[in-house]
Amino acid sequence: MKIANSLRSLKKRHMQCRTVRRKGRVYVINKQNPRFKARQG
Repeated sequence: MKIANSLRSLKKRHMQCRTVRRKGRVYVINKQNPRFKARQG
């Protein structure tokens, strides 16, 4: 999982990428290709 200051660029890497808020953190998830997972901060 990548940890980034800003998820804006990571969200555009793949069409299926979604941003999700969980427990006060922002995540990028991708069910088709899980290697695009990312977390902010």
